[in-house]
Amino acid sequence: MSALRCGRGAAGLRRALWPKGHPCLLAEEGGLGGVWGRKRSLSAGACEQDRRKGCGHAELLEVLEARVRQLQAEGAAEEVTVKRVAMAQAPEAGGIWPHRQATVGAEGAAPMLSNRWAQKLDKDQQLIEKRWQQLEGKLPKMVKSTWEKRLRMEPRLLNRKLAGQLQQWERKRPQSPWEEQLARLLQEAPQRLSRETDESSESRLEGQRQKLLAFLECCLLTGHLPLAHHVLVAQHSRAPQQQLLTLPMYNTVMLGWARQGSFKELMYVFFMLKDAGLAPDLLSYTAALQCMGRLDQDASIIRRCLKQMEQDGLSLQGLFSAVPLSAEEREELLCAVHKARPAFSPQPPPPPPPQVNTSPLLQEIYAKQDPSVSYPKLHLSLKELQGLFRQQLGVEMATTVTVESVEKAPLLTEEVLQARKTLAALRTEWESVLSLELQETKESEARAAAEGRPSLFPYLCLLSEKELVGLLLQTLQALPPHGESLLFLAHELGVRVLKRKRLRNQVEELEQRYSEYLHLLASNTQVAEPCLPRQHWEALGMPEAPPEQPWPVSVLVQLGKQLAEVLVRAVQMPSSLAAPRGPSTLIPVLYHVYSFRSFRQIGILKPHPAFTQLQETAAERTLIFESTEVPMLCPPLPWTSPHSGAFLLSPTKMMRSLEGTQQHQLLLERCPPAELHGALDALTQLGNCAWRVNGRVLDLVLDLFRDKGCPRLGVPAPPTEAPAAPKGCLLPEASPAEKAEMRRELLRRLKVAREMQSLRADALYRLSLAQHLRNHVFWLPHNMDFRGRTYPCSPHFNHLGSDLARALLEFAQGRPLGPHGLDWLKIHLVNLTGLKKRESLQARRDYADAVMEDILDSAERPMTGRKWWMEADEPWQTLACCMEIAQVVHSPDPTTYISHFPVHQDGSCNGLQHYAALGRDSTGAISVNLSPSDLPQDVYSEVAAQELVWEASHYLVRQVFNSLQEMFSGTRSIQRWLTESARLISLTGSAVEWITPLGVPIIQPYHRDSKVMIKGGLQSLTFSSSVDTNQKPNTLKQKNGFPPNFIHSLDSTHMMLTALHCYRKGLTFVSVHDCFWTHAADVAVMNQVCREQFVRLHSQPILHDLSKFLIKRFCSDSRTSKSMWVSRLKDTLLSVPPTGTFDLEQVKHSTFFFS
Repeated sequence: MSALRCGRGAAGLRRALWPKGHPCLLAEEGGLGGVWGRKRSLSAGACEQDRRKGCGHAELLEVLEARVRQLQAEGAAEEVTVKRVAMAQAPEAGGIWPHRQATVGAEGAAPMLSNRWAQKLDKDQQLIEKRWQQLEGKLPKMVKSTWEKRLRMEPRLLNRKLAGQLQQWERKRPQSPWEEQLARLLQEAPQRLSRETDESSESRLEGQRQKLLAFLECCLLTGHLPLAHHVLVAQHSRAPQQQLLTLPMYNTVMLGWARQGSFKELMYVFFMLKDAGLAPDLLSYTAALQCMGRLDQDASIIRRCLKQMEQDGLSLQGLFSAVPLSAEEREELLCAVHKARPAFSPQPPPPPPPQVNTSPLLQEIYAKQDPSVSYPKLHLSLKELQGLFRQQLGVEMATTVTVESVEKAPLLTEEVLQARKTLAALRTEWESVLSLELQETKESEARAAAEGRPSLFPYLCLLSEKELVGLLLQTLQALPPHGESLLFLAHELGVRVLKRKRLRNQVEELEQRYSEYLHLLASNTQVAEPCLPRQHWEALGMPEAPPEQPWPVSVLVQLGKQLAEVLVRAVQMPSSLAAPRGPSTLIPVLYHVYSFRSFRQIGILKPHPAFTQLQETAAERTLIFESTEVPMLCPPLPWTSPHSGAFLLSPTKMMRSLEGTQQHQLLLERCPPAELHGALDALTQLGNCAWRVNGRVLDLVLDLFRDKGCPRLGVPAPPTEAPAAPKGCLLPEASPAEKAEMRRELLRRLKVAREMQSLRADALYRLSLAQHLRNHVFWLPHNMDFRGRTYPCSPHFNHLGSDLARALLEFAQGRPLGPHGLDWLKIHLVNLTGLKKRESLQARRDYADAVMEDILDSAERPMTGRKWWMEADEPWQTLACCMEIAQVVHSPDPTTYISHFPVHQDGSCNGLQHYAALGRDSTGAISVNLSPSDLPQDVYSEVAAQELVWEASHYLVRQVFNSLQEMFSGTRSIQRWLTESARLISLTGSAVEWITPLGVPIIQPYHRDSKVMIKGGLQSLTFSSSVDTNQKPNTLKQKNGFPPNFIHSLDSTHMMLTALHCYRKGLTFVSVHDCFWTHAADVAVMNQVCREQFVRLHSQPILHDLSKFLIKRFCSDSRTSKSMWVSRLKDTLLSVPPTGTFDLEQVKHSTFFFS
């Protein structure tokens, strides 16, 4: 629909809710980003609402035309005239819903409808009527589904000999027991079926296999084992489909039957396994023997089974040591084995090899009985921490957190109260309708699975209908006025379902273990031997749960798309909210429309303008977050493995990645546990830092936020400050150029409005969470990206945000300033202003003393005084530091003042520092402050001076760039070596891998895009995935990404080493990548540790170790060693760039290395 089209007849919801002729409320096509990253505020002022009128007219017509297109897609393509529709009055007490006998298509709706369209509308209305009658009890409840009766248990075998044996044994039952048949069947030699496929077909098949295995596992998880068996039988019975089946699929279903003691069905799966030409493995035998143990079978059959297992090269001990078993499964398995071999006793698992990290960088960290160790304690008692644990447990079991919005509260007028009442009534009705729609959808998906096709049925059963309904209503509430991409919504909904799937059967045991763990952290308890949190947790026992298999991204999107379509179909509202003169009918709340975003046409789900206006008028003051999106109320669980740590119940991965990606997790799971201890302990230490909200700064920010904002200070303005739509109408005789210009101007203003609303929403979530946590102590659990860089798990409120976000946080645990703490506060303040970057530390202290009057004025009269703090580079952090200094100087003894304020030390061009250290580049080292100097060096100052003549002289720019290359000649040679190595590795068909000096395995997730299509429904979704490991590597991304990613892995290693050594010294330490934070009293100690660990890190032969690893990983395979690319790769890897003569020990004496 043209952005310029608008109509006069739309009247707005204000008339509906306030019939005395007040100006109408119309929706603005302004935007928030994602539905989950953008929980929008629902309040709007009268000025804003009036300003929206023009955009609202066009938006309402767009919605009506979308409905026409929906009908056109299903019927004839006759033209329909969309009549201008006005808004109706809100209903009085007695209900908002139309009479059930109302018809669709009466006068005032869309005239000139064709017969086919009228029939379609009648059909829609009949379906609605039927649902209402079901909800009101006027129709009998649905008869219990019959699809379960059609599930097939007996397989159809393709091998004639096996098929004959199966038929013969079927006829002889019960004379020939199934256990006897199993013993004979195991002796059948597997005959591998021919499965020749090309590379592209194999990639496609692998994706289908992942989906099928996920379906079978989900069936078992939700208690639908017969359905899983039926689909396995159906797939096995078709020769083309059988190539999809793998041994883990057969084993999954067999284990399900074994747990139920259903030997006959287990036998059917064994027949299929043999028919597929597969040999049973330990897991297959475990299933068979476990089932025999449950059924108390004859010893001779078990004996024959064990004999055959040994002939297959599988050990009996392996059943108990190599297969993960629950206590009950282990008992049943042992019961069966004892019948055949009474003397057998499983050997206890051998003691694990000494869990000692082999990295030379960590020897001191894990040294035993070191008297210099002084691990810090929290400032809270054991009883307080136990209470906080119970609060956090309640939050995670509820799965969501409701937070009051900090938007300015509206006056509770009659209009607002009526709007809230209307919304509440709508949501009550929607809960029932959505529940019924979900039941029908599950029934439909179950029927599809009963036909032998994997479907979404088990995924829809993972959460209760109540949970799914709540999830969908949250989605609807958070949907921005301009709508959201269907693909984005589908992916986010799928991810939400996956994240809410959790195990709750170990809460009691967790509570007991966590209480013991708190003895290590509490202020009033002691443990026998001081140790790291992970070590203490592991010593308490309780084995951790196995890692969860990720769902394929196509499953996530397909599930989310189905849920989004349920929402579209079910959620409707009375037409009287939109059309006062029309018939009383139900109309959709959501419409599916197409729009251009970044020159691409995409499908969008868009709310009806009347519904958007209803939400804005109601101005409800609540925001809903997932429990994993908010900080924790108790110390996080220590990280003990790549899949265990952080939240109490919510599964979290140590290495964050796109959903469906497995390569990072597989690398980590295969890594020897001890090699990850450094990273695990560093993540735990960062998460154990307790935080609190800086209430003084928050109050000032809220005052600005609730007024008109202040973009200059990072407080976004409300939508009322967005540019208004162009005034006046475009005359019919306007030229094409004038029309195009007006269209561009309208689009520009809409873009600005959307960006403003997006920024406003980000600030709303941050400030609302800050207000919610104002009087609480909280924690920020951390994980890392694929390069090893660490991030808080809470996305909306953390210390990695903007200047404003950082100013809102301070340490919950204070420390006395000591003799030098005030000096570091002054230096930190001047650093934040950005005024003395090229001056010495003493000069910065002197400057702080010189402007002390301005500092105190800023602290005491921030909004009414001279406002010196507003001119700083980081104004809010500057103000917070001014307030801290003011309190210190007014205290009786500054040295004993308890400070909670975090002081930062920033690396100087940290990436170039690592390059200079790798190459021992003396010239580069001086430029990035690795060498001691009286004043800080600024490598970019010369380049910045030349920026003024950038456009005037490209020659001069090239000369500046060349001079930088000459200055960092060692750096450039290392970059070229890394780039060429990555290019050649990619050309051999592999993604680049390496191991950080701390032992963390890294792999670059850049592959050629693979197209994924999900057909049907509102629209077919097509999206690209660059993380499909079955695709060839993307050579360009691999080679361009390797140098910066490798350096990032080094700076994360340096940060982790600093964190661990600071923890040993009892310091509070957190970081924002290459910016390290601690208390003012401890800055000098942190600086010493930081420099020592940088020198220790770069004293290792990092580039030579990298060369050896890459040669072993990519050049040692005899099958590929003769390849041209492998030969060139080996030559390149052996040519490690030479190093210069810079002495790393100088770093220890460099004041401005981190400052």
